Amino acid sequence: MRTLCSSTLIGEFFVIGFAGLVAMKNPDLSMATVWTVSGVAMALCVLLCGFLGRRGALAVGWALQIALFVSGLVVGTMFFLGLIFGGLWWASIHFGRKVDEAKARNAAQAA
Repeated sequence: MRTLCSSTLIGEFFVIGFAGLVAMKNPDLSMATVWTVSGVAMALCVLLCGFLGRRGALAVGWALQIALFVSGLVVGTMFFLGLIFGGLWWASIHFGRKVDEAKARNAAQAA
């Protein structure tokens, strides 16, 4: 599960960075605000990759997915990308657990 979730988070890292570039064109937002928010979200993506085995990490990941969707209020395309990454996050958790269970079953049979 960690591999699939990490892959999703790294993909989000890049999408958030590109969304920050698009948001810079918004005259209502200062560059400092855009890059503070984008930088924190990008750092959270990378840090969360390392904490995926810990308790509460998946909940933080879900919060990040919601924040990504809500960022569509600033950059309209993010509504669509937020839905896509929310689906990828769900699939990473769902299928990652199935893979982990299959690996444990195979290891138990081999032993």
